[in-house]
Amino acid sequence: MKKDSVELICSVSELAGLFQSGAGLEGFLQKVVSVVAWHMKAAVCSVYLYDESTQELVLTANQGLNPAAVGKLRLKLGEGMTGRALLELRTIREARATESPYFKYVAGLNEERYQGFLAVPILHGSRRVGVLVVQDPQPDYFDDNDARALRAIATQLASTIESARLLMSLHKREEPPPTPAPQPARNGSHLVKGTTACRGIVMGRALDATAASDQWLEIAGTLTDGTEDDFHEALKKTEAQLAELQRQLGALMTDVAALIFDAHVLILKDEQFSGQMLIRIRKGQPPPQVIRDVVQEYVDLFSKSPNAALREKVLDVKDLGLRLLANLSRGRAETVDYHGRIVVAKDLLPSDILKLAAQKAEGLVLIGGGTTAHISVLARSLKLPLVIVSEPILPEGADSGDTFLILDADQGNILINPHQDVVAHYQAMMRDRRDVAEAEIVVHPTTLTRDGQRIRLMANINLLSEIPLAQRLKAEGVGLYRSEFPFIVRNDIPTEEEQVRIYSGVLDALPGYETILRTLDVGGDKILAYYPASEESNPFMGLRAIRFLLRNPDIFTQQVRAMLRAGADRPLHIMFPLVSSVDDFIQAREVVAHCIHALANEGLPHNSAPSLGIMVEVPSAVELAREFARETDFLCIGSNDLIQYTLAVDRTNAKIADLFVPYHPAVLRALKKVADAAIAADKPVSLCGDMASDERMVPFLVGAGIHRLSMESSRIPPTQQIIERMSYGAACRFAAELLELPTLKAVERRLKEGVGA
Repeated sequence: MKKDSVELICSVSELAGLFQSGAGLEGFLQKVVSVVAWHMKAAVCSVYLYDESTQELVLTANQGLNPAAVGKLRLKLGEGMTGRALLELRTIREARATESPYFKYVAGLNEERYQGFLAVPILHGSRRVGVLVVQDPQPDYFDDNDARALRAIATQLASTIESARLLMSLHKREEPPPTPAPQPARNGSHLVKGTTACRGIVMGRALDATAASDQWLEIAGTLTDGTEDDFHEALKKTEAQLAELQRQLGALMTDVAALIFDAHVLILKDEQFSGQMLIRIRKGQPPPQVIRDVVQEYVDLFSKSPNAALREKVLDVKDLGLRLLANLSRGRAETVDYHGRIVVAKDLLPSDILKLAAQKAEGLVLIGGGTTAHISVLARSLKLPLVIVSEPILPEGADSGDTFLILDADQGNILINPHQDVVAHYQAMMRDRRDVAEAEIVVHPTTLTRDGQRIRLMANINLLSEIPLAQRLKAEGVGLYRSEFPFIVRNDIPTEEEQVRIYSGVLDALPGYETILRTLDVGGDKILAYYPASEESNPFMGLRAIRFLLRNPDIFTQQVRAMLRAGADRPLHIMFPLVSSVDDFIQAREVVAHCIHALANEGLPHNSAPSLGIMVEVPSAVELAREFARETDFLCIGSNDLIQYTLAVDRTNAKIADLFVPYHPAVLRALKKVADAAIAADKPVSLCGDMASDERMVPFLVGAGIHRLSMESSRIPPTQQIIERMSYGAACRFAAELLELPTLKAVERRLKEGVGA
């Protein structure tokens, strides 16, 4: 029988469907082994889970071997081929398993009759979770495609298994550490000033993501009756709603939607959650009161747990309580979503942002320090207004639902319980904006100065969901695809197959135009939740971007392979971030060459001659601009980091925000030096970052010779208007004048005068 394609096996929606219909973790894993065995036409499929306390692998689910061994068979780390795969964190494929030096005979298991063997470790970041194994009587039955498929499945399983283990640790009821007393927030009508992370104006009732009293309690207070049958129906509806949310999220955001709601379903199916509810209902307690009591117990346990990952699940369990009670009410409560609510929270994860957007939250207030870059960019991608504040904004002890907010994220203002005339003013402003948004925006397909100089306006893309706007606003290519977002918004590393699909979607977005894929840029304020964080006194100058990739060749190689495969039969541009030496670039180029050679040997379609470039973001790259222009195929200036590193100003530090000045004479001269080097070598040069759409700076950039500007798609129309109003000759003179000025004040004065005719 012919094996199914990798696409069938690593489908997120298929795994999600199995999980929704499974009975807890064991039931889910049993269904997984059946489906994997079916797709791969394998006689045997097994899942072994790793017990860290004993350093043993436990056979947890199986099809094809002796079923009596499930739950009983234990292998030491490194024991047998399965244990060896987890010890060495590598895939093991054997043509004849019994001839392997690692083969271990287990009496009564009946394993010796299967010669074809393939095992892949299940990893959550760098943490050992278990092993996924397939076997077949036919020798040399499994190939490289099977190995890739199994690795894709293992990656998906890791997140769900870890969520289940969190629940197990919860039931141990560890003693919580002491927590500092919260600072009281002010009452009454007042304004709080914060930092804008995503623009927009919205209004609605506050939803305190950390408060003990929430909407689920409000609904519980209105319900007094119900039967066991009603409870079962509410459970069934809640599970169906979660499945639909996952389906919708997967359809809209295929690059980041990996089992986002699996923790919800695990809690829902937990015997000490829904099982405990059922026991109490059968003892005669009213279902609404039971749901309220059990959910409150979980909220208390989660919020007080010393395990940070469990504390982050508070919003999940509250959401479950809300859904169960609303479904129990049979229409007497509102449909469960966050429509009309502005969520106030601490330490939101990227996956939390996705959940809140999927559940129609109006906007977000994040209580924390400086702006977190990946949270901010993700919120902008989802068009979810976000303001970051340093202190709590809601009255202590009050029901957050009693607090009405206007979130003016354009100005960074949060108006708490505003007067009615203020509300009316903002309502009129929002109506005006909707009228403008509904009018068709006229954007020309090409951008020209008054005297005919062509300037290319390109889009920065973070998520596939942003592509339609870039298309509608006639972006002339993708000047920067930030590949890190599918990595940072989820609980595990996306597999090579998943990355191929994501990058193919980006490359398909604007056919006929250039698309630049940037390799993973993590570190600084962009952290992988599943990767062990290192203690760095200055992470922005630490192990980030190209440095991280060169130190983690498995991650780097997997990503480059995926980009090369996605770029088969079309132009492909790959860009490396934060390159500080020519040696860095040469090393990265060698990784690409190695991947091209490996893909050719494997017979996989790929791009064998990609264009390779760097982001110029540090002073050393500016000084070496001529050398880089000779070695690379293109240059791209990352203006935000270039300003930060040139001026030694942390751009996330609110205390020195006034020192982050894009028009500093040193920055202007650095930009000109890079542009001149690229022009002399006849290599393309572009600029991405906030400066690309800054109306004060655009004339300088054009006049300095930077004629490719990449920005958020929404900034293309106003930037095009700026360029179309000026002449190229005037812009060149304007840039030359600015470059001669020695002080900030002199530059400021000249900028105020404008580019002129």
